[in-house]
Amino acid sequence: MTDRHMLVVAHTGRDESLAAAVEVVRLLRAAGLVPVVAEESLDDLRRASADGEFRVLASEGVTGGIEVGEIELAIVLGGDGTILRAAELTRGGSAPLLGVNLGHVGFLAESERDDLSSAVARALARDYLVEERMTLSVRVKLGTEVIFETWALNEATVEKASRERMIEVVIEVDGRPLSSFGCDGVVMSTPTGSTAYAFSAGGPVVWPSLDALLLVPLSAHALFARPLVVGPGSSLAVEVLDRTQGTGVLWCDGRRAFDLPSGARVVARRSSTPVRLARLHTGPFTDRLVNKFALPVNGWRGPIDSTPTTGAVPIVEAEHPVADAPQEGEASA
Repeated sequence: MTDRHMLVVAHTGRDESLAAAVEVVRLLRAAGLVPVVAEESLDDLRRASADGEFRVLASEGVTGGIEVGEIELAIVLGGDGTILRAAELTRGGSAPLLGVNLGHVGFLAESERDDLSSAVARALARDYLVEERMTLSVRVKLGTEVIFETWALNEATVEKASRERMIEVVIEVDGRPLSSFGCDGVVMSTPTGSTAYAFSAGGPVVWPSLDALLLVPLSAHALFARPLVVGPGSSLAVEVLDRTQGTGVLWCDGRRAFDLPSGARVVARRSSTPVRLARLHTGPFTDRLVNKFALPVNGWRGPIDSTPTTGAVPIVEAEHPVADAPQEGEASA
């Protein structure tokens, strides 16, 4: 056995995902690796796979596990939701995520189920490039006190908690108020999240090569409630007004929630810790949009020189990410 550690992340409650995970486990063992899995998946994988050793990813309540900093790569089997779960598991380490799509659109995934063996072989050979995606650092404040902190790869969303009541908010950019209105919620998104919730809410598609933050109101009762795109050094904030009759809730990537009291203020900034994606294929983001959304391009002739010159996401060499830097100016935010 080697001292290389690869994490296998799958939705083991689904038969297709479990079968794919068993296949990956078999391929890793054949190459001399002991697969690493999250504790939540261990029992399912043990029952479904042949006899063999597993290592468990270290976490709260797990002693003697493999630390996240020891993980070389995470092989993720499922849709974008499973990739978001893998991003949670590997947060604080430098392991890139190699997604194999078993879902519907699978925008973050790099490979399809039919290419599973090839994807694992290239992972074992370290034959992939690494692309960094910016994330959000998110704080909830009540007065001067920070009452909750988290992060997001796709988006942080302030939403109404009850169906029958909207929430009253003020939106803010760079410490200055922009507008107040009643709404169902407000999405604060990264370029990666621009094809997720923000896209469904009518926000623009932002190429991941562009560092930016998006703010997209949800069903706002206002004349001025347009999607906004600001620079990566800006801060976005949503205040839940005291006059709000309903209650609000913060959701990050649809996975981490926090109930918002009246007067709470949610601040989103660029995080210093990106999420790293393993890429087996390079190419323009435009092609990914066309393929994932099955967009019609019939009749396109294109330029005489058909070599794409822009729109590709920059590929970076591996660097161990650092913890979120202190957020300047937050004390007065």
